[in-house]
Amino acid sequence: MSTLTIRGNIVLPNKILENAVIECLGDRIVRVLPEWEIGAETDVLDLSDHFICPGFVDVHVHGAAGADYMDGTAEAVKAVNRAHARHGTTSIFPTTTTGSFEQLDAMIKACENVQKNWRPSDGARIAGVHFYGPYFAENKVGVHSPEGRRDPVREEYEYFLTKNIVRIATCASELPGALEFFEFARQQGCLITCGHSNASWGELEAAFACGMRHVDHFWCAMSSVSSLRQRFGTPMQAGMEQYVLQNDEMSTEVIADGIHLSDDLLRFAYQMIGPHRTCLVTDANRAMDAPPGEYRFGSEDDGTWVFSDGNSVRGADGGLASSMHGMDRMVRTMANAVGRDLPSVVRMASLTPAELVGAANDIGSIEAGKRADFVVLDRDLHVKSVIIGGGVVFAERAEIGRKA
Repeated sequence: MSTLTIRGNIVLPNKILENAVIECLGDRIVRVLPEWEIGAETDVLDLSDHFICPGFVDVHVHGAAGADYMDGTAEAVKAVNRAHARHGTTSIFPTTTTGSFEQLDAMIKACENVQKNWRPSDGARIAGVHFYGPYFAENKVGVHSPEGRRDPVREEYEYFLTKNIVRIATCASELPGALEFFEFARQQGCLITCGHSNASWGELEAAFACGMRHVDHFWCAMSSVSSLRQRFGTPMQAGMEQYVLQNDEMSTEVIADGIHLSDDLLRFAYQMIGPHRTCLVTDANRAMDAPPGEYRFGSEDDGTWVFSDGNSVRGADGGLASSMHGMDRMVRTMANAVGRDLPSVVRMASLTPAELVGAANDIGSIEAGKRADFVVLDRDLHVKSVIIGGGVVFAERAEIGRKA
């Protein structure tokens, strides 16, 4: 069984251990210790001027490198996973868009195939699938194909949610049949999310009683006081923002690419909701790590046309169409916005999402017994190398040397 010993500044959820060492055996962490406790003859991957972080966990992601999970092939899934691994994501939750039953089925079966036969060369490891589309509110579909949107269909969601790979389940809380969807998803042990929704406080309360505990990309495609006024008139109503702020059992996510949300909003989420209840997500599409141009959002056959300028992706109406940046960009942007509290920010990209999906015993932090998944960042928080399961899958410049 292979061994790996790494020296560097180890980022824990609440502090940084400077010049410490991680010992790994096979794909697991054995122990974390001060450098003076290792033997003089131990071969060490010396990264002492770098931050060693737990591998990032992305629970909301659609594509990259010209591919989208909804293309429904193992080749597309691997292309996306390899691209995200280069940006530090080691555990990934491929996320569905709106689409037909056949497209959703092909996507999930392709992910099952890649998960079952995974090798480090395939990129980020699939930790589960996020069943996201198609149950969105009609006026909150965003860039997703409106033709693929529908209200919950029991026979359909029971088929998909009983698959072991599906770990996150999303539905707009106000839709007919949403509460039954949430109840069934709770029985399957999913993280239950309200997304692409114009739900009122009362509708969120009903959803919460049925197991809903998370709302997707805060401030994006979600209900607000103004959107609910259009729906209900006066008196004005509270929506998803207020419900999450008031309810400590609720969590959310932010797209910290510097394009979707200002630094002020990122600081607000960090300070008012906190890093234990807020995770970073990429929500990336196939334009990530691809040249500027025109792309399909969703299936390559009939997904919505979107346009990349090399920094942002927009729909035909000029509105933002998810993100085209990796998790390393999210970490850098959030760290700059909140004043460089690196342990907390890295937590938002690793341990917090792992906790939300019930995987924190295995991933999300650097602890003995957990997977040997790491992302190595330089002082400017750029990725220098990525290790998955104890093996280096990406390295800009990393040399194994002998401890002095």
